[in-house]
Amino acid sequence: MSTIQDEIKKRILVLDGAMGTMIQQYNFSEEDYRGKQFKDFHVSVKGNNDMLSITQPEAIKEIHRKYLEAGADIIETNTFSSTTIAMADYEMEDFVYELNFQSAKIAKEVAQEFTIKNSDKPRFVAGSMGPTNKTASMSPQVNDPGFRAVTFNDLRKAYKQQAEALLDGGVDLLLIETVFDTLNAKAALFAIEEIKIERNIAIPTMLSGTITDASGRTLSGQTAEAFLISVEHIPLLSIGFNCALGAKQLTPHLEVLAHKSKMPVSAHPNAGLPNAFGEYDETPEQMAAQIKTYLDKNLVNIIGGCCGTTPAHIKAIAELVKDYKPRSPLTPEGEI
Repeated sequence: MSTIQDEIKKRILVLDGAMGTMIQQYNFSEEDYRGKQFKDFHVSVKGNNDMLSITQPEAIKEIHRKYLEAGADIIETNTFSSTTIAMADYEMEDFVYELNFQSAKIAKEVAQEFTIKNSDKPRFVAGSMGPTNKTASMSPQVNDPGFRAVTFNDLRKAYKQQAEALLDGGVDLLLIETVFDTLNAKAALFAIEEIKIERNIAIPTMLSGTITDASGRTLSGQTAEAFLISVEHIPLLSIGFNCALGAKQLTPHLEVLAHKSKMPVSAHPNAGLPNAFGEYDETPEQMAAQIKTYLDKNLVNIIGGCCGTTPAHIKAIAELVKDYKPRSPLTPEGEI
């Protein structure tokens, strides 16, 4: 069986698109979110998309299936907020293991269906690990800059619990994504390194930051190059950026990574910038035309979509990348 490390050398891999965008199309009610399992839960849970892996698994499978049919090589688990820290908003901390395990299990089932159909195009499952809703390196209180809503150790524990459950559920790799604070990401990476040692396993890990504004910095103030330097000592499958910006706006930041990183580079931008209603208007054709620039400039090894992207967007991207070779990572200095 071919591994993702094998496949990333052969071709540009396609990541799936937005899970949330697809879930919105179902217009699930509070009762739908609760399902039988959480029928009498004591707080409102509508909007907690991750719990749909437990209460509406067929819908989540259908979304995964649509992305794989569109040509995705990698699908992400429905676990962006499945840490005890993020689930505290819904008082669902006690269900975190189940959320991650079930999400991984159903994604793996669908991915295996497609791999069996076509062994020349193996499909992989990435365990999605979002940034949480707290930041370790900045204070949320203007009048108390030394205050922290979360500690590095809090994050390490939460991420370790999430990663263990995702691995138990059968994911092929982990994806630490939408990183706005690199200290949060380092807690996740530290937790993964602990698991590697304890389980004596290799865990391919993608890391994807997010540039939050036109200044070209993450929320915690790092440029693309600073972000790379602060994590490149850790063995990663890839480094990249996602969310916040459309494909065009993300280009210069990917160029920095592509010209300075010895690792493969990933990107999954939004379908443009949100309109006045917070919706994304960029068509699959418009987005693919911008991503063509990445390919012409030889910037990426993995490409997909974030907010506002659908299977139609991924299909357009998958068709486009067939004609291009993956970026060759830089060789370390002194090597030939």
